[in-house]
Amino acid sequence: MRPADITPEQIIEAGQALQAAGRNITGFALRQRLGGGNANRLKQIWDEFFVASQAIAQAEPVAELPIEVAEQLKATSEALVERLSRLAVELNDRAVKTAERRVAELVRTTGEQREQMERELADASTAVDEMENQLAAAQALYREQNANLAEEKARSQALAVELAQVKERVAAVQQVAKEAAEAAARREADLLEQLQQARQAEQDARAREAAVNGQLQAAAQHREDDARLAAELRTELDKTRAREAAVNSQLQAAAQHREDDARLTAELRTELGKTRAEVEAGRAQVQAVQVRLDGAARELESARQEVREAREEAKREAGSAAELRGELRARQQELARLLAAQERQAGEPSA
Repeated sequence: MRPADITPEQIIEAGQALQAAGRNITGFALRQRLGGGNANRLKQIWDEFFVASQAIAQAEPVAELPIEVAEQLKATSEALVERLSRLAVELNDRAVKTAERRVAELVRTTGEQREQMERELADASTAVDEMENQLAAAQALYREQNANLAEEKARSQALAVELAQVKERVAAVQQVAKEAAEAAARREADLLEQLQQARQAEQDARAREAAVNGQLQAAAQHREDDARLAAELRTELDKTRAREAAVNSQLQAAAQHREDDARLTAELRTELGKTRAEVEAGRAQVQAVQVRLDGAARELESARQEVREAREEAKREAGSAAELRGELRARQQELARLLAAQERQAGEPSA
């Protein structure tokens, strides 16, 4: 609310503007027109101005009767002057006393009711201000919940992107592991084939060595005649042993390749395990974010419910204030009617 620095001239101008627009002049209407101020003070200043202006209007001089009418009235009323005077004095005394009692009682009752209405209007104004503050707090909470929800959505999207990247890495590692497994299987098949060939060559070499030994034993009986043949057989045996050594080297190389393939397979399996662990961790984070999103959604719905309840309460308070203002206007009109009737009764005997 604005402080009580609004001048009476501003209040009177606002009331005249409302009066020109055909609106009821109430404390709340003046407050809304001026943008602040105490409703009771604004209405009191306007009432004082309105009563003063009415008194000035009533104080205007009344036109006198024409001379002919006055003479005729005097001629026709002389016979009844004395009796009418006594009757008028008696009726005036009774009327004045009755009117005074009624006016005093009505003024007292109306004053009490007006004070009660002013207190109720002040309470209603305070309640409206409290509802406005609660509504502002609810709106601030609603904006905060919206901001938190937007942050959670952005975080969820970032985690979804990260999860997609992890899935791509898992797919790539699985593809590499598959290709490595296929290559290892092909290499193992090649090594098995080489091993079989080496074993077959070893068997052939041993068969040739056995044949050479038999030939050497046979040639021992004919050393002199077959010396040249024994030398050739020894040369052939050396070649066979060289082939056997080469086969053994190939077997050792094949074993080394099997160890390398086994180590590579183990590394790929370890990497695959780590990737799967990262995928599970990403899924857990997504689930946690979903839980936070659900909680934020529930809090947001609760805040919206509080805002709706605050608005409904403000509407009910505004309806109650409107009823109080209507009742106050009705009582003010009744008081004005009674005062006018008293003034008419007070003015009739003098006529």
